[in-house]
Amino acid sequence: MAIYVGNLFYEVTKEDLQEIFAEYGTVTRVSLPIDRETGKKRGFGFVEMSTDEEEDKAIETLDGAQWMGRQIKVNKARPKDDNFSGGGGDGGGGERKDNFSRRNNRS
Repeated sequence: MAIYVGNLFYEVTKEDLQEIFAEYGTVTRVSLPIDRETGKKRGFGFVEMSTDEEEDKAIETLDGAQWMGRQIKVNKARPKDDNFSGGGGDGGGGERKDNFSRRNNRS
């Protein structure tokens, strides 16, 4: 399972997260999502650790802690919803609208 880390300083690096979470166990993976349009970090990340116990200890200790001038939010990451397109609301809707317009113009 992964840990969600929110309200991060936008300049935080994977190495920064690795270092802070390593105090609670073995960090196996760190991810900092990038906004596709701006190319900038999105202000949150994910950390995976080698055991659930290590993750639980990190969450318990770091949730609400001040780090790099911000109060961070740390909790278990929710599984990705396979039904969510993540396409920004335009995926598919535009096509249906075009089809609707063509039908109305056939009268």
